Amino acid sequence: MKLIVCIKQVPGTSKVEMDEEKGVLKRSPVDAKMNPYDLVAIEAALRVKEEKGGDVTVISMGPPQAEEVIKEAFMMGADSGALISDMAFAGSDTLATSLTISKGIKLLDDFDIIFCGKQTTDGDTAQVGPEISEILDIPHVTNVIEILEVKERSIIVKIDAQDMILVQEIAYPCLIALDKDTFTPRLPSYRIKRNIKDKKIKQINFSSFVNLSVDDFGLKGSPTQVERIFKPEDKSEKITVNGTSEEASEFIYNKLKELKII
Repeated sequence: MKLIVCIKQVPGTSKVEMDEEKGVLKRSPVDAKMNPYDLVAIEAALRVKEEKGGDVTVISMGPPQAEEVIKEAFMMGADSGALISDMAFAGSDTLATSLTISKGIKLLDDFDIIFCGKQTTDGDTAQVGPEISEILDIPHVTNVIEILEVKERSIIVKIDAQDMILVQEIAYPCLIALDKDTFTPRLPSYRIKRNIKDKKIKQINFSSFVNLSVDDFGLKGSPTQVERIFKPEDKSEKITVNGTSEEASEFIYNKLKELKII
């Protein structure tokens, strides 16, 4: 089977610098990690590969340092990877991002299933997976909490529809977006790391796309834009208590009574 997993590098900390003028996060290689939902998507693809055979390709869109999450996917067992990176794609909203990733996927081999995490921890929109499927004109399901059966021409999954649990069969090619508790992702393998240190990552940039306008991508191709971005004001009150443990305990007790917590 031909399996593709969409992955993303996200900030590994809540202390992220913001470009208030452009309305975007300042992404740097410091404290960056793979989106936790995407680790689950990789695990799902690897389990399907182990059951049915085939290969797993990961694809990511981001700055050059996003290669690190592709290398992490290699260490988990992914067979190949591609990075979509170009300043022409900077500032993309979810629709422009989905278009870019869809065009990148079309440059890869044919596929049976695209796996995505349900959402990313830096955007939380849960829009990109479904938008990719719409652009590629393939069926999709999201909020997948269990893979029940992988068949020759379709996959059967269990879906959390909030007020009910659904079981659905989707024909290939298709896209499924997985919730973060669907699987426990395996750890990267040091043994594999030693063997893939020279493994090549396919590079995709705007010039890789044929007969397309740069105005359809990045900030220009984004129908939605952030009006304002800012750090939330820290309104937490901090009190330092000096004295013996008995004095500190009495102060805390009286403070909790004052706040009517006890």
